[in-house]
Amino acid sequence: MRSTVRRLAALTLLSGLAVTAAGCGGGGGADAGSQAPRAAGAPGGTAVVGVTTDPDTLVPWKATQFQAVNVLQQLYGTLTEFDENLQVVPGLAESWQASSDGKQVTLKLRQGVKFADGSAFDATDVKYSLDKIKDEKTAAVSRTSLASVDQVTVSDPQTVVLQLKAADASLPANLATINMAMLSSDDTEEKLKTQPNGTGPFSFDKRTPSQSISLKKNADYWGPKAALDAVEFRVIPDENAIVSAMQAGNVQLSVINDPLVAKNAEGALRVTKTAQLNYHVLQLDARKGALTDVNVRLAMQCAIDRQQVLDTAALGEGEVTGPITSPAYKSDPNARPCPTRDLAKAKEYLAKAGKPQGVAVKTIVSQGEYATSVNEAQNLKAQLAEAGIDLQLEVLESGAFVKRWTSADFEAAVALNGGRPDPDGAYGRYFTSTGNLNKVAGYSSPELDALFAKGKATQDPAQRKEIYAEVSKQLEDNAAWIWTFTGYTYTATTSNVGGFKPMATGGLQFLRTTTVN
Repeated sequence: MRSTVRRLAALTLLSGLAVTAAGCGGGGGADAGSQAPRAAGAPGGTAVVGVTTDPDTLVPWKATQFQAVNVLQQLYGTLTEFDENLQVVPGLAESWQASSDGKQVTLKLRQGVKFADGSAFDATDVKYSLDKIKDEKTAAVSRTSLASVDQVTVSDPQTVVLQLKAADASLPANLATINMAMLSSDDTEEKLKTQPNGTGPFSFDKRTPSQSISLKKNADYWGPKAALDAVEFRVIPDENAIVSAMQAGNVQLSVINDPLVAKNAEGALRVTKTAQLNYHVLQLDARKGALTDVNVRLAMQCAIDRQQVLDTAALGEGEVTGPITSPAYKSDPNARPCPTRDLAKAKEYLAKAGKPQGVAVKTIVSQGEYATSVNEAQNLKAQLAEAGIDLQLEVLESGAFVKRWTSADFEAAVALNGGRPDPDGAYGRYFTSTGNLNKVAGYSSPELDALFAKGKATQDPAQRKEIYAEVSKQLEDNAAWIWTFTGYTYTATTSNVGGFKPMATGGLQFLRTTTVN
């Protein structure tokens, strides 16, 4: 209770500071008075989007932070895309066709597409991008999603052929993520760190580190042009302060993670609640310390009441989850050892591990990337303490957390990870022995390798569902991680915003259709 009082006091102070700072800024709200009124839904104007953290990278192949992904979605294009119902639709590839054996995929590219610098997009850029993502030296976070691709060849400027080692049912969905963005073959990663150059509906304008990133409409965008002239992502390091800035008219849109903040914003702002594929999880590195013993991991799993974590951290706004959140392959959270909290069983597992006096687990937690992280960590610590397990928390700012996380510099991590419509894209890079994020996952097995290979090669949806149910069982029975819950995002907009569509992925893809009157 004392920490809650301190937190609320700090939030009140931050809110006041943010309103003052936002009122002095030069963004959409400050300029609104000098603009002629526009009819409802008319194009033009600037939208200011409130974010709690400055993006940690502007290179799409490296982005794992939610704030970075949301900015990069505006700047870059992918070969396929997801529509608002998470169906795969054409992107920079207007069509694709697989051979009868599924081992060759031919992509037909759109004509007339340009990068922000005015250069033409063609098959050479696709080959360059896919080859670079596949190259281990690039350290692309979705490299494993192209593991089935043996060779990329250019037939003509508008045609690319992918030769696969085996049929890959997950490939069209995997190509839709921003980590698979198409880059110009003339660009270098070093250049793109400060001057993004994509084919998206917006192009990069300017950046003030730790304050804002400004984008402008891409007049040469291949699809329907963005309704807005510009978008500014403004960093305000607290969601209560963002709401205050919105009420003052200085910010027009924000995605809120904290349900209490969203509840308090209702009435003054329009708030839309959207269930997410993203999942809250206590990641465990099964290769470090006491966690190398599966019995210790199972003890932790049995000592946690997931509903209590959800109720404490997110006011019960969400649902307890298993590993796979993809709608067509969703895990049954009751199909796990200790589907409900069982302290006696937890202590049995500790005794079996030869640790009846308990264990200590060093755990990193982010502060700023999403709102519920610290409350989740504190509740998990309190629950595990009752089983003799000391969760030693180290709270880090978002950038430091991401750096530690991507380098696997932790024993455990309280995390919010992005879910995907296809489970291979969500977990193939984590839990296969050759997965490029397997170091971060801390667990793999021959059984999982075989299951993921089978899931990619199988086209029938019913059979794939059975395969990924077995993947889920393997992960739960071995307590690879401890999945807790899925929650909601709350899209807050001012009354003059129209045309925005929230997504279950948490993305801001539909800023391209947004208007501000």
